[in-house]
Amino acid sequence: MTNDNIPKDYDHKKEAVWQDKWQRDDTYKFIGDGTRPNYIIDTPPPYPTGATHMGHVLNWTYIDIIARFKRMQGYDVLFPQGWDCHGLPTEVKVEETHNIKKGDVPRAKFREMCVDLTRTNIKQMKSQMLSMGFSQDWSREFVTMTPEYMKRTQLSFLKMYDQGLIYRGIHPVNWCPRCETAIAFAEVEYHENETYLNYLEFPVEESEKGLMIATTRPELLSACVAVVVHPEDERYKEMAGKKVEVPLFGRNVEIITDEEVDPEFGTGAVMICTFGDKTDVLWVNKYDLDIIEALDEKGVMKDVSCKYAGMNTQDCKKQIIEDLKNEGYLKKQEKVDQNVGVCWRCKTPIEILVKNQWFVAVKDLIPEVREASAEMKWTPEHMETRLLNWTGSMDWDWCISRQRIFATPVPVWYCSKCGKVHLATPDMLPVDPTQDKLEGKCECGNEEFIGETDVLDTWMDSSISPLSITGWPNEDFKKYYPASLRPQGHDIIRTWAFYTILRCKALTGEKPFDEIVVNGMVSGEDGHKMSKSRGNTISPEEVLEEYGADALRLWATNSVPGSDVPFAWKDVKYGYKFLRKFWNAFRFINMHIQDFKLSISEEEIQKNLDPMDRWILSKLNRLLADVVGSIESYNFANVVNSIQAFIWHDFCDEYIEAVKYRLYNDSPELSMTKEAAQYTLQTVISTSLVMLAPLTPHFADEIYQYVSDTGISIHKTLWPDVNFELIDDTAEETGKIGVELIGEIRRFKASKKMPLNAKIKTLNIYTPDSALIGQIENLEEDIKGTMRVESLGVMTGKPDIKEKVVEITPVMAKIGPEFKGDAPKIVKYLQSEDMDEIVATLDNEGEITIEGNKLTWDHIEAKKVAVGKTGEKVEVIHAANLDVILEVIV
Repeated sequence: MTNDNIPKDYDHKKEAVWQDKWQRDDTYKFIGDGTRPNYIIDTPPPYPTGATHMGHVLNWTYIDIIARFKRMQGYDVLFPQGWDCHGLPTEVKVEETHNIKKGDVPRAKFREMCVDLTRTNIKQMKSQMLSMGFSQDWSREFVTMTPEYMKRTQLSFLKMYDQGLIYRGIHPVNWCPRCETAIAFAEVEYHENETYLNYLEFPVEESEKGLMIATTRPELLSACVAVVVHPEDERYKEMAGKKVEVPLFGRNVEIITDEEVDPEFGTGAVMICTFGDKTDVLWVNKYDLDIIEALDEKGVMKDVSCKYAGMNTQDCKKQIIEDLKNEGYLKKQEKVDQNVGVCWRCKTPIEILVKNQWFVAVKDLIPEVREASAEMKWTPEHMETRLLNWTGSMDWDWCISRQRIFATPVPVWYCSKCGKVHLATPDMLPVDPTQDKLEGKCECGNEEFIGETDVLDTWMDSSISPLSITGWPNEDFKKYYPASLRPQGHDIIRTWAFYTILRCKALTGEKPFDEIVVNGMVSGEDGHKMSKSRGNTISPEEVLEEYGADALRLWATNSVPGSDVPFAWKDVKYGYKFLRKFWNAFRFINMHIQDFKLSISEEEIQKNLDPMDRWILSKLNRLLADVVGSIESYNFANVVNSIQAFIWHDFCDEYIEAVKYRLYNDSPELSMTKEAAQYTLQTVISTSLVMLAPLTPHFADEIYQYVSDTGISIHKTLWPDVNFELIDDTAEETGKIGVELIGEIRRFKASKKMPLNAKIKTLNIYTPDSALIGQIENLEEDIKGTMRVESLGVMTGKPDIKEKVVEITPVMAKIGPEFKGDAPKIVKYLQSEDMDEIVATLDNEGEITIEGNKLTWDHIEAKKVAVGKTGEKVEVIHAANLDVILEVIV
């Protein structure tokens, strides 16, 4: 312990000092020289919006706890920070900021604007992350928009293309009309919506009776290519093979049969449109039906829709419904609930368009994804089910091409004459085919090439993060791959987790990480997901200003992976109070052990510990073992709750109070017991700081500098081993008895409005439990010293306590009316005669005669006290949780 002047209050504003020092000292730098075992964390690369939110705080606190803990266990930890830069939101923001459309400026200029905005946002978010005390190794930062990273993404594209796992084809794709780009199946969200089921009568050839069809999308009538019914549906058995006329458009389409039709929905007859939904796609492919493109890329009706051309889908639907009514085709409408697929970014309803796109052959890789998943440990375990369910629902391959600018270019050119695909070579990467020319000849002899304008899905960047951080494609990446841990949110299991497993397995043949731990989302104090529209968002900066990062980290720590977490100011305040409680306790302790040095060996002092020392050290080591197990199983709530309960209650409220008398006593005969208390206090403080270091890194390092004279950060120290020899059930049971007895006496003093340091003349403890007697006798000195007891006895049985009358008072409400004129004589007698004789007569004979008047106890009010066998007044305490009675003589 140092003799520095410790500030009266803990100043959370000093956290910035530690953050700067850690960065200057490279406290968290990954060395990678093989002298220590590696621990590689595949850190989530967030989208650089420019502002961190509570979800980031939750996720990165989990990661930071693990990283700090593993470092203190002796691992060489790689905790990098990445940024998943590419994406439509940045393009939109650039357009808003510069009041332009992306086509208004050259592609290279527009991309430059996106890069500038992203760099600014990254700088802001990095500063915010540093202010939380997160321990990334910033020398390992990766940014997906840099040439170095794009080279890796493009190389992974080439390698998967060579394996036949990436191909180009004309297929139906999910299309966002607002973003004007294809999106992957995993990027489609489904929202509940109420709409109308429209019952339309299709005229049937050579029949007076029409065919009733129910549809929610009459705006796609122009793209109707067939009508399908169930082959066993008796209503339509005679119609199979016939043709029906599409209302308003006059085209004839065939009635076909398929067992996938649900006869119970609508009318049991379904129109196949190109394309209304995924089922339409399946039927079109199955029966080789025509494809009619009714919509363009902006969601506007095309010329094939005749008079409705140029309308958006909503206006077209309204007009078509009106026309169907007027023409007599619409027979009825009924409300129906439906799941509408929307773009995950802008929430616009998606359409299915036929486009020439690039795809990853997902379905070919599903068995390998499942195999890799089974080799990994999932926390919580049930989160793996989400991945497996997703792999079981894959109907389409992964569309990886996007019609944007700010993303990694597809490294491909096309022959201007024959259209043959020409890929970049690895030595050309990174490459932008819209800017860079391809030299050479096509097999057809042509020397002119057209660069691909499409770019890659951003998940193509982030899904190789385990490869990027370990140095792929350099051969020595295998020293660090697979990563030890993938931490992420449950909302991106079907995207980031799935795509990463799929791509890394395809490129390396191995799983990308050993473990995956999944965190939940953060909700506001109102229980709803945080959103600006609800007004329930809290920025981390608000909390940091008032309470500091460590208090906010304690809120985040009090949770478990997989479960959503409500933000609550009260939890942050509680964490802040806890830190101040520990700080104040430490200031007191430091006065007594700042110059403490053991006069004997540690082994010897452990043999001379008092019962309360053994109690707290046993609990400390049991806690240390529990904390290790809880961190390794990611049960962070148990970690923080166990540590707080131990420090706040066991250590501060009980142990420190129980040993104060030993600390203030300088008598030679108590030197050994004082040294034992000092050793115990020092051990508890130093070990508690280590356990707190991953949770509250600033606070732990601040106090550690007073505890240690080495000058190094606590985060450079090693995690202590559990001293199993000090874990003692008997010691803990004895200590618990001491806590209970001292607590009873404290409460007694409080009830009598006595100062806690007021002396007690005598304390006798009675119990029928002979085993308990020995334990209490071991605690005798601590009880006497803590509660200022001059004489303490421990005895079997029960105390010999009697009631003694110490005052008698006439009951005038009875004496006056009953004895009238003699009442004054009676009162005078009671006040002047020997009280003990009056009481004895009343007890023995039941009455006493005064001036001829007979009085009983009904006429007298007696004040009684309890007295012990010595005749002194005593107070009796019946312990709540122990089979003991305490006899107190003040």
